[in-house]
Amino acid sequence: MIVAILLLPVCAGAGLTLWMVLRACGGADITLVPIAAGAACWVVVYLLLPKPMWIYVVGHELTHALWVWLFGGSVKQFRATAGGGHVIVDKTNFLISLAPYFFPLYAALVVAVFASGHLIWNWKGYLPWFHLLVGAAYAFHVTLTAHVLKTRQSDITSQGCLFSVVVIFLGNALVLLIGLPLLTARVGLTTMLGWWFENTGEVIHRIGKLF
Repeated sequence: MIVAILLLPVCAGAGLTLWMVLRACGGADITLVPIAAGAACWVVVYLLLPKPMWIYVVGHELTHALWVWLFGGSVKQFRATAGGGHVIVDKTNFLISLAPYFFPLYAALVVAVFASGHLIWNWKGYLPWFHLLVGAAYAFHVTLTAHVLKTRQSDITSQGCLFSVVVIFLGNALVLLIGLPLLTARVGLTTMLGWWFENTGEVIHRIGKLF
């Protein structure tokens, strides 16, 4: 709880920085328009068709497994159905528990496949389709994550609700704060980090003035 409260100014700074990044990248129509179109296409599918919960659950549990491997652990059992799933692992921490809620696995897979193909076959001509798929995959992550968060999630309760919300917000913000500059090439990562530091400092300064 204390860590979560201390991180709230960082969350506010991230929100302000994301707004600044979006404004700075606003002229990159060749990138942002296909991304927005892909996201819109997925939202229409999400609203009109049955939700592909099995695909989401597989990605959710695979994300747990991926982060376990990143931290040097191993997966003992993997199970995924439309009604839910679980992994049995030999290592856990708050990032492993909460990763599926902020790490867009399918969007990351789209990026990895396109980056590999571009290196081998020069897929520059397919960039609009790549951006379209990235937008759809990220919207898939956001909509279905929001959908499952309507129900009680053991991943959340095990870490504490406020702390989990803070980590999930920061994780999703970080994905966008890194992803948008890389996709649009309009803002450098060091510039973005400088904005984040300045905005967080300004939030802390304003809070200090209140007391």
